[in-house]
Amino acid sequence: MLVLNLVIIALGVTLEPIPFTAFAVVLASKNGVSKAAFFISGWILSLAVVVAATLAATENRPPKPSTAPSTALLAVKLALGAVLLVVALRRWRKMGRPKKPKDPPKWQSGVDAMSRWFAFALGPLTQPWGLVAAGVAVIVDAKLGSWESAVALVGFCLLSTATYLAAEIYAWIRPEETQALLGRVRAWITGHTDQVIIGISGVVGIWLVATSAYTLIT
Repeated sequence: MLVLNLVIIALGVTLEPIPFTAFAVVLASKNGVSKAAFFISGWILSLAVVVAATLAATENRPPKPSTAPSTALLAVKLALGAVLLVVALRRWRKMGRPKKPKDPPKWQSGVDAMSRWFAFALGPLTQPWGLVAAGVAVIVDAKLGSWESAVALVGFCLLSTATYLAAEIYAWIRPEETQALLGRVRAWITGHTDQVIIGISGVVGIWLVATSAYTLIT
């Protein structure tokens, strides 16, 4: 169950459209491949720090089933799932309504002059921390003494970064085609952001609520 939980949450993290839009802006900028590599480094390092901090906090001792800590953890997962469902519902209710145009973030206007270290810091800042928090709640059940748990934790960090790594590799191999591709991707995200967020938040939210409720009941 640990592996499946982490796979579902990691897919949600890597497919979140708003963080990827920020990454696409960096990748499309001057010297974008280099700056995007720093963005990815900051992104994956922040995930690794979260995983390490969680294991350190639990002292690599997952709570035993049917104990107060285990029940509290299930309640946290249930609450996080409910929050994600609320996010999905609010987005769904707003679909089709006219939206006020928003100015792009100030950092985008100077993206060509952006330093690599600014791009590095931008990675953690754009993380979908709601989904990462759900991952943390699941990681509490992990134990590094188990090879399955160790592989699952490494896989969580890599899978959560998979979309960004794929785009970076493509930009390195085919730099001429990358600009046009990123333009199409950003245009698609602009028109489908709500649908994607609804889908990701809905699926992960339902999964967390259903599995946590089932475990609590049984």
